[in-house]
Amino acid sequence: MKNLDLQEIRGQLDTIDGQILELFEKRMQLCGDVAAFKIGTGKAVYDGEREQQKLNALMDMAEGEFNKKGVYELFSQIMTISRRLQYRLLAQNGKNLDTGFTMVDELKRNGVKIAYQGVEGSYGHGAALQYFGENAQVYHVAAMEDAMVEVEEGRADYAVLPIENSSAGAVSDNYDLLVKHNVYIVAETQLPVNHALLGLPGASLEDIRQVYSHPQALMQCSQYLNAHRKWRQVSMENTAVAAKKVLEEGDVTQAAVASEIAGRLYGLKVLEPSINHNKNNTTRFIILARTPIYRKDASKVSICFEGAHKSGSLYNMLGNLIYNGVNMLMIESRPIEGRSWEYRFFVDAEGSLSDEAIQNALTGISKEAASLRILGNY
Repeated sequence: MKNLDLQEIRGQLDTIDGQILELFEKRMQLCGDVAAFKIGTGKAVYDGEREQQKLNALMDMAEGEFNKKGVYELFSQIMTISRRLQYRLLAQNGKNLDTGFTMVDELKRNGVKIAYQGVEGSYGHGAALQYFGENAQVYHVAAMEDAMVEVEEGRADYAVLPIENSSAGAVSDNYDLLVKHNVYIVAETQLPVNHALLGLPGASLEDIRQVYSHPQALMQCSQYLNAHRKWRQVSMENTAVAAKKVLEEGDVTQAAVASEIAGRLYGLKVLEPSINHNKNNTTRFIILARTPIYRKDASKVSICFEGAHKSGSLYNMLGNLIYNGVNMLMIESRPIEGRSWEYRFFVDAEGSLSDEAIQNALTGISKEAASLRILGNY
């Protein structure tokens, strides 16, 4: 057999690629015809059983294990692209995803009640005042879930809760609570975190033996705290609760890691300012409401979904964002309760529910995911 040089091989590959391109475009034209039929009949775009049968048949036609796997992957992608074309054509013909959300010009701020977790002087308190103003009608509840319930049951108009810290990561429990409760993210605010070591007015660093704070605050200050080996670190539900405990118990051996605002509120002395090692530490707080609304200038969409428990499921879900040119900002996974080794995914993406690209991406995910929930657009 004649040995071909590299240029001849490349020339033949170019010819074959041109033929593949021509056939691909013909296939996509036919998929457009399929979409037209489905628009008229209301038939679903995605038929997982038929696609699997088709893939198995194509694999059987290929020779060799490597080629069989390659054919499966190749045609899986071709079919996925075909579906995305069909979703786009359906959207252009008014078959959009019903998100259940309503666009508004602005969020209501006058005469509203806002719930936050913790006590006065907590970072949640600070975030609520930062977003709604110093004269806002805010009140505190004991637990994160309590704040969501206040909104869900109509006692509060909004809840302010932490969702992510730039150094400690996601507040995982709050992701789970977003799925459990019928509340929606309508805004966010970012609050710089600056922890101080607070003690009683007559205390000194030499007196301290116990330090109280929220676990994340202790972690964010670990370099400073761990350098004092005689100090016992004790976790509490909130930084401001820790400050309040130090005041109420009146023990000079106790200190709290909390904001200087909490220190002033509870009459504590700053034993050491700014002890968090990351000086750019910021916590992102979400603003939750009972009604699914979004401002007309919203630029971030938060969703959660469950994919089928099989290989490539997450890849296919995220492919809907990539194909429609949607920029993914964050992804977080959480185990699904009662289902070992299965996960629910939380994604933040750039855009608005009124954007065609977002609509097309969410349509694709909704049709192929086991479940999809839009958490908010803000």
